[in-house]
Amino acid sequence: MSDRSADRRAGFARWLAGRDCTDCWRAARDADTESKEQWLAAKRAEERQAAAEWAQKFDMPPLEGPERALEWGERSRHRLMKAAHTALVAEGAWEEADWCELEERARMIGRAGWWIDQRDAEGAELPELLDAAREGDRGTENPFR
Repeated sequence: MSDRSADRRAGFARWLAGRDCTDCWRAARDADTESKEQWLAAKRAEERQAAAEWAQKFDMPPLEGPERALEWGERSRHRLMKAAHTALVAEGAWEEADWCELEERARMIGRAGWWIDQRDAEGAELPELLDAAREGDRGTENPFR
């Protein structure tokens, strides 16, 4: 407080009184980080389980790529396929036969990185994305394996 001018000390003291000390602030911040990390780990485990069950149920082949990308690719594929089914079949005008054809095309994409790259796509965009992948690698890595 001695580095503050006399006319600013009282206001600064009131402000400090409403704050945690540095040690308490760090402890609270670190506790929040730990709980967020635990929440995220639990969420990822839940997503991983759902993606694995979905892949098995719908006979989706395992993805290929670097070990650290496989799990992320599986989750990305699962999310995009679910969003596409909702947009095209459940809320759209597609018949199940159309969907089965799309699923077959999706099974052809075996590179985890391709699915990761599409993670922000809308479900209704999946047919166009699969068409683009089928047209060729256009100078990039082949998504089909």
